[in-house]
Amino acid sequence: MQRSKSWGFPRWGGYGNTGRDTVSVRMCDWPNCTKKGEHPAPKYRDSKERFYFCQEHAGLYNRNWDYFKGLTAEEAERLKQKDEQYSDSYRDAGTWRDTFAGETMEDREKNLALDVLGLDGTASPEEIKTAFRSLAKEHHPDANPGDEESAERFKSICAAYELLK
Repeated sequence: MQRSKSWGFPRWGGYGNTGRDTVSVRMCDWPNCTKKGEHPAPKYRDSKERFYFCQEHAGLYNRNWDYFKGLTAEEAERLKQKDEQYSDSYRDAGTWRDTFAGETMEDREKNLALDVLGLDGTASPEEIKTAFRSLAKEHHPDANPGDEESAERFKSICAAYELLK
């Protein structure tokens, strides 16, 4: 920590802003609570207005929160069905591994890498190595000085080989 230049006599710093401004602290909105209110909670359904509670009172508030409060039974049922419909579509969306044709992301990347090397899915490790070496030799930046397209092709060949080996 560096000592302030404004200590002692003569005063070396100015008398203005010293960088030690007051910090506003929001207090908990729970009645008679004197803790900091750091946890926002909605005032009512679909509201942008928020209460700010301490952790203890945020837990109490959330435990008793009722999203359907103030709705008729029919409105609440309609919202529940809409929510269930959304959660079903979300659940059916699958994971990051899923793709359109039922192949995993890893399989798709492997197939793209094989395409870069000009091979099919039945290529053996020796064939992959041979294809990599011949293409790398052909597109190496030292063999093609100043050719940006060849340099980019060389990078993609190296990335494909790294993925496949």
